[in-house]
Amino acid sequence: MNLHEYQAKELLKKYNVPVQDGFACGTVHEASEAYRQIKTLYGSNFAVVKAQIHAGGRGKGTVKETGINGVKVGKSLDDVIDIAEKLLGGTLVTIQTGPSGKVVHKILVAQDMYYDGPSPRKEFYLSILLDRSKGQNVIMYSTEGGMNIEDVAHNTPEKIFKEWVHPAGGLQSFQARKIAFNLGLSGEAFKNCTKFVTNLYNGYVALDCSMLEINPMFKAADDKIVAVDCKMNLDDNALVRHADLTSLRDTTEEDPTEVEAGKYNLNFVKLDGNVGCMVNGAGLAMATMDMIKLSGGEPANFLDVGGTANAQTVEAGFKIILKDPNVKAILINIFGGIVRCDRVAQGVIDAYNNLGNIKIPIIVRLQGTNAEEAKKLIDDSGLKVQSAILLSEAADLVKKAVA
Repeated sequence: MNLHEYQAKELLKKYNVPVQDGFACGTVHEASEAYRQIKTLYGSNFAVVKAQIHAGGRGKGTVKETGINGVKVGKSLDDVIDIAEKLLGGTLVTIQTGPSGKVVHKILVAQDMYYDGPSPRKEFYLSILLDRSKGQNVIMYSTEGGMNIEDVAHNTPEKIFKEWVHPAGGLQSFQARKIAFNLGLSGEAFKNCTKFVTNLYNGYVALDCSMLEINPMFKAADDKIVAVDCKMNLDDNALVRHADLTSLRDTTEEDPTEVEAGKYNLNFVKLDGNVGCMVNGAGLAMATMDMIKLSGGEPANFLDVGGTANAQTVEAGFKIILKDPNVKAILINIFGGIVRCDRVAQGVIDAYNNLGNIKIPIIVRLQGTNAEEAKKLIDDSGLKVQSAILLSEAADLVKKAVA
């Protein structure tokens, strides 16, 4: 589950991680009130206004309707109001959103960390994620923080440091000191960095994050280390331990079909192809997608109905797949282990009848428990549903359907 910057920062505060102060705003009036509070708290006329969407590259991105960047510095109340008006409701396009962009429903009006004139400040990069190849969390960090971190990783990878943390032992104090040392810090900044990294890692573990990125991690003029920006992803599988965090989910930032699939406990990911597929089991789903590619088609989705597929889940899967106008055929590939193939076949027939006239070919391959009974149900249904036994037969039918 992805979080917005303002949500992630509020969570980090609970773990004593210093963050750039700010106020989330959904209206221009709220933005003006937030600016007044920022000015009162910090005595500066400057404030940063950031679009809140689930995508990176906001500073370089632009709003389609107004041409404004996703992150702007306001130098007065009128300036902040103007920026808010141009951001809210606009469609922000960044390198991560694709050309369609994302609509900005909220903005963050925050303190400007740079307003206090020239002084020894520095931007760093730091992130924590799981290195599956080692089975350990890894802290990635660099002296070159800011908007061009992707270029740094590509052009000068030697400037990216990595520190692996064993899950049983946790982050050791010498590792936190090593990170501060490699970042070139000393004195109070060194001490503050070790505290920052330690607290950040504790928050990462306690919140069951799958990814936590601070860019920039900022050394202020007074040697404080502050999280100026934050991207946080929570492990969906661990949300059962964090019932209070599920309310932070913003479904407006997600694909509507994926949200609908979640209501039926379907594992669905939309793709750009022309063959919809409905499969039980992630491994079989991946193999089915490969088969579609080999037969000349392109998978339009990943859809795993799970091991307890029934008429309701099959019908829901049909509805979701058929919402994609690019789909020219649907392939259903079910292995009946826990689930009985004849029940799935009946679910296909019921779904077909309930949905009415389906104009695209439907290919069904059911193998396993009661597979013969399932094939007979499909063949005797009188519906325009083609059945297959072998995977190669299903591939040939797909090939003809998309030819």
